[in-house]
Amino acid sequence: MKSPIFFLLRQFASVGVFTPCRRPTLFLLFLLLNLTLITTASGQGTSQDDEVVRVTTDLVVLNVTVKNSRGEFVRGLRRSDFKIFEDGREESIASFGEEQTPFTAALLLDISGSMEGRMSFARSAGIRFLEGLREADTAAVYSFHRTVKQIQEFSASRDLTPRAFELEADGMTVLNDAIVLAAKDLSVRPEKRRAIVILSDGEDTFSSASTSKALESALAVNATIYTVDMADREKPTSRSLAGSSALREFADKSGGQYVRTPGGKELRDAFALIVEELSNQYTLAYVPTNRARDGRYREIEIKLSRSDLKIRTRRGYRLAKIRK
Repeated sequence: MKSPIFFLLRQFASVGVFTPCRRPTLFLLFLLLNLTLITTASGQGTSQDDEVVRVTTDLVVLNVTVKNSRGEFVRGLRRSDFKIFEDGREESIASFGEEQTPFTAALLLDISGSMEGRMSFARSAGIRFLEGLREADTAAVYSFHRTVKQIQEFSASRDLTPRAFELEADGMTVLNDAIVLAAKDLSVRPEKRRAIVILSDGEDTFSSASTSKALESALAVNATIYTVDMADREKPTSRSLAGSSALREFADKSGGQYVRTPGGKELRDAFALIVEELSNQYTLAYVPTNRARDGRYREIEIKLSRSDLKIRTRRGYRLAKIRK
């Protein structure tokens, strides 16, 4: 968790304190930072784990993708074809649903300065995603740069809000903060199947939340993360490579999918494939036999009765520790 000094520096930077014409204010800033150190020292014991989105149920929901050797989605499997293991112990499946189960998704569009020149691609991909939703599915749309805004509420609408066409690429990137907010909003949705779909170049430069906090917030609300990486392939930088790595980690650990695309038809097809996958999943749920809320990470493994099939779901989760 970043200290209060970080937020003060961020606020002063946003109003231009560090520009040459305002150097006299640096002395006042120095005094303010020292006062902050004194007044906040006693409150630094709060763990970042305490900030992860909390849910009130012990039910663990898994969105499971099953494909054959040709990469085709496999339908028609039964409850008896699946076995769930948590930390090596087999769990009883409490509920089982096939691909007809409705899902809700939060679509996060990066509009930071690094996305300049690619906004038309982002809007086109958003349109393609919404058009592919089924009748019972719902979605909301968020934009993020230095702040996060929900520009379209959760609904069954298949039209992208006109506000999306007014967006311009500008400012820093708060990808992690966007995931945390989306997870919080998804936590109160009635749908069991939840997804966060991210279109970004992955370069988080301004978030108050860490990558681990963002991931745990998504896992806490049983959300699968799909990431579409638009980082420049021709001129990679250390920052863009780190951003791509973060996007891949979000997808891998939540059971989603990472797609790297420069834009155009390839980008639109990537979003269409995500919708297709969300529409062809199994949803399994169980109540863990280990009821301890100790904050430890728990590994999840699913085994199928057929060894010729490939399965993908999230790798585990962390149950929020209860304060005493």
